[in-house]
Amino acid sequence: MRDVKISLVGYGIVGHGVVDVLSRKKSLVRDMGLNLKLVSVTDHTGTVLAEDGVDPNQILGERTLENVATSGMKGKEAISAIDSELVIEVTPTNIVHGQPGLGHMEAALSSGKHVVTSNKGPLVVSYSRLKKLAEDNGVMLKFEATVGGTMPLISLVERTLVGNSISGIRGIFNGTCNYILTRMTEEGIPYTHALSEAQDMGIAEADPSYDVEGVDTAGKVVILANSLFNMDVKYSDVDVTGITGVTPQALALAKKRGYAIKLIGDVPALTVRPTLVPLGSPIAVSGTLNSAAIYTDLSGTITVTGLGAGSIETASAILTDIISIYRTKRIDAIF
Repeated sequence: MRDVKISLVGYGIVGHGVVDVLSRKKSLVRDMGLNLKLVSVTDHTGTVLAEDGVDPNQILGERTLENVATSGMKGKEAISAIDSELVIEVTPTNIVHGQPGLGHMEAALSSGKHVVTSNKGPLVVSYSRLKKLAEDNGVMLKFEATVGGTMPLISLVERTLVGNSISGIRGIFNGTCNYILTRMTEEGIPYTHALSEAQDMGIAEADPSYDVEGVDTAGKVVILANSLFNMDVKYSDVDVTGITGVTPQALALAKKRGYAIKLIGDVPALTVRPTLVPLGSPIAVSGTLNSAAIYTDLSGTITVTGLGAGSIETASAILTDIISIYRTKRIDAIF
């Protein structure tokens, strides 16, 4: 049995999901030969430390760690001081400067710890540096959860479709926008009404600008461009138009002519814009679903669809990345 000591940094919605999923899937993962031991959880108020593993029942009911923290250590200090070999980084995304996540990832990779993350900001701002840090220190940086939630997009290209040349990836990468456009199409309601409904349901944030203005999708386009197409681009290289100008009339006219209007991110075109998609297309999914078409030379067009958000769904992608690290290490050892 391989013991893996893990530190979790960030205890918001995704962090809660990670604690829940690691606890829920402990037996399943043990059957794979891995004992995933969450030895610390850190947020902006402090750290819960437990050498034998943090008790999920102790913290899952807490909004923050303020009342249960066993140490005042935070951020990079906790990452450097705690004896773990893998860091899960799930602090809030900032695609302008990438902090505090960027500093957390740099500290972890520099100290020889694997990093698994759902945080887009650091990868948008400094993917090349983070990749080099990982390579220089002989560890892995995994980020499936940053792009498609439960869609196995990055791993599908890197592993299953290895040997194919990928000419492009285009699709829906934001469930909030897709929900709003779906409701506008189905009910003929204006954008503001659909947005308010999404906010009431918890699908959209109180400040929805990252989603509806295309910022979130553009960040994912940058990550895909740099990681899968070996491009060296920044957010400013993406041509971005959000969905705030889409009207019920435009959606109704498109539907009458056999099309849906979807917010589509395109790599390597580096565009994010409302786009006409044939109603019969595999990527013309509804509600909060994400969908992406991968264009290959040998396998044709491969389409994947999945939930793009949610604490458990995101944690699922994080767990998959963790397991893949140790499966890869096992294969490397054989060869």
